[in-house]
Amino acid sequence: MQVTKPVKAPRKQRKQLYTAPAHLRHKFMTAPLSPELAASKGVKALPVRKGDTVQVMRGDHKGFEGKVSRVDLERRRIFIEGLTREKVDGTTIFIPVHPSKVMIKNLKLDDKWRQAVVERKKQALPKKEKAPKKVEKLPEKAAAVEAEKVVKEPEIAAAPEKPQAKKPEVKPKATRKTPAAKKTKEELSAEEKAPTKRKKKAAAEIEEKPVEKEKKPEKVKRAPAKRKSDASAKKGGT
Repeated sequence: MQVTKPVKAPRKQRKQLYTAPAHLRHKFMTAPLSPELAASKGVKALPVRKGDTVQVMRGDHKGFEGKVSRVDLERRRIFIEGLTREKVDGTTIFIPVHPSKVMIKNLKLDDKWRQAVVERKKQALPKKEKAPKKVEKLPEKAAAVEAEKVVKEPEIAAAPEKPQAKKPEVKPKATRKTPAAKKTKEELSAEEKAPTKRKKKAAAEIEEKPVEKEKKPEKVKRAPAKRKSDASAKKGGT
């Protein structure tokens, strides 16, 4: 049996789709079974065949139900009886539908090979595991457990009670102080005029210190410039 390797490149996926062999093309035609049919047959999905009754679940023709008249493996489409349209020249043709858009309502099982496929798939479905039953305790073990409880009860009662830990006291949250009433202009001016401690200290220090007269800077006497002699003047002139 030919096995295809999984590929991620889109161009290779399209190539595999269009060059797939017949036995793999048949699997492309798989459609889900209706809930009632799946419960009776024990199979969730099967490839659509000619003679099956299907219902369109998606698309423009949603809800249409009919028998499959033809299956096109090359184009991967099915044709349903009654689902047709009229061309411009007046001829009627079947509308192709992809098998993923339909749900199988009734199976045609006159083929022994298809019956074998259904039975094989039915056996392959995983069976639900049953929950383990609760095992009842033996009377001897139950009596022993009750006896242990009776022995432990007085020990627990005789144990001194532990002092309960004191809960930390929760301090009340500090409330915001309400703003004082605004002072008038007269009160503010009186406060500004009133002597503060700093002003009093500064005034006392000024009174204690004797006022020193500022000394004027002494003028520096410059020496008179020397005059050039007549001889030097004559030399310079010549």
